[in-house]
Amino acid sequence: MTQMAGRSSLLFERPPYIMEAASIVGKKEGDGPLGHLFDYIEEDPKFGKNTWEEAESELQLRTARKVIEKSGIQEEQIRYLFAGDLLAQGIATSYGIMELQIPLFGLYGACSTCGESLALASMAINGGYADYALALTSSHFASAEKEFRFPLDYAGQRPLSTTWTVTGSGAFLLSSCFTGIPGKSCVQITGITTGRIVDYGVKDSMHMGAAMAPAAADTIYQHLKDTGRTPKDYDQIITGDLGSVGQTILKDLLMDRGIDLKDRHDDCGILIYNSQTQDTHAGGSGCGCAAATLAAYILPQMLRGVWNRVLLVPTGALMSKVSFNEGQTIPGIAHAVILERREFP
Repeated sequence: MTQMAGRSSLLFERPPYIMEAASIVGKKEGDGPLGHLFDYIEEDPKFGKNTWEEAESELQLRTARKVIEKSGIQEEQIRYLFAGDLLAQGIATSYGIMELQIPLFGLYGACSTCGESLALASMAINGGYADYALALTSSHFASAEKEFRFPLDYAGQRPLSTTWTVTGSGAFLLSSCFTGIPGKSCVQITGITTGRIVDYGVKDSMHMGAAMAPAAADTIYQHLKDTGRTPKDYDQIITGDLGSVGQTILKDLLMDRGIDLKDRHDDCGILIYNSQTQDTHAGGSGCGCAAATLAAYILPQMLRGVWNRVLLVPTGALMSKVSFNEGQTIPGIAHAVILERREFP
């Protein structure tokens, strides 16, 4: 039986299990609506290090170690690590997880890296190339501001369309077999839709929701077309970090194609902060936004039976400080991951 569906999707014959998930965040995220759900909240924004980049590396390392600890397996059992971040040449990842000595595929999908890493790890396990694979990503508010906008000391003003980069990391250990307790629920990744680069000509780095929403709309549309499904086939369709502004654009773009998300859509950037009390404007963003929200909130909701099938669509803006400063547009990308709850006798 072919596992390819339509133009861009795969439906796995041997869907991997999400064996464990872990999330570590900063103080601002800990003060938000999901604060009580994260594995650990670090009060020190520098995570005991000297620079923001070193802080993000430490954040990622701690999260990787946390998920390995929770799983009860040894590092040597993990065949591959799929990981990435927002910094130039992925230095938060390379310096962060170096000492783990797990074979690494370093990724860059901007804020869609959570979806990209889960998709590739799932393909490796479904194809029989690994029994265990680790998907990992992170972001840090200060390192991202330094990389893509202005140094914090500049005190640049943020318009209401901006999102706040999440200081957080999410790690997911995928397994080829069910390792849970009989009679308990588990979550499998049953398929993926790989996104295309979509560019609507947005050049404003303070309006990332507008840059990424067209890519999210394109991936969701393609996913539904490939699989023959409708939004009603999902309990929730959750994007990565469009924020409140991007959410409105996404719904409008899909409505133009005859797809009404109604009340089935949510966004990790909206979920992770209280925009009114925390002054985050349009919501949260960054690789860690989707990853930490998935680990701390979405997966537990599924394991409790609140949702049985969720389409997770992490979104990313494929810009660099060079492309932005040279006046180029900001292309977007989004990858969809099908999450399904299973019960085993």
